[in-house]
Amino acid sequence: MTIKTIIKMGHPTLKKVADLITQEEFNSLELKNLLQDLYETMKIEKGIGIAAPQVNISKQIALIELLADSERYGILSQTPLLTIINPTITILDTELQGYWEGCLSVPGLKGYVERARKIRVDYFDETGDVQTITAEGFLATVFQHELDHLFGVLYVERMKDLSKLMYLEEYKNFHEVTPE
Repeated sequence: MTIKTIIKMGHPTLKKVADLITQEEFNSLELKNLLQDLYETMKIEKGIGIAAPQVNISKQIALIELLADSERYGILSQTPLLTIINPTITILDTELQGYWEGCLSVPGLKGYVERARKIRVDYFDETGDVQTITAEGFLATVFQHELDHLFGVLYVERMKDLSKLMYLEEYKNFHEVTPE
């Protein structure tokens, strides 16, 4: 296991369309080790998702795991660890929903982004088996955010109103909604 360094906005790898995982790479020791490294890095960084390009590996791999008691995101509907490889997204509902997003590759900032409310993601899991998931609400946003990394897009590029891009400290002081 190796904790990887997260690369930041401005790094060229974050702007590239990542390479597909080949049939030969599935079930390889190299893929298994990379998935473990991504998971450990995500946990250390207290993220709910991570994509291989964020650790300077241009491969179409993302992990998502929502814990019910996330330090960074509060109370969430739990989603077990998902390994998403070579995904395709289909929008099922064009109605937009907005959330304040943060990113390990854009540290210290948060921005308000509107994305599709409901999506379907077709992908391969770590063994190469085909999977499909339908996601809506916050989970749909998480999927779209993480999978954008595989296609060279950061959340700040999805923002319609840059006045809603702010430092975390200001977000916490003026915009964070506290549950009652």
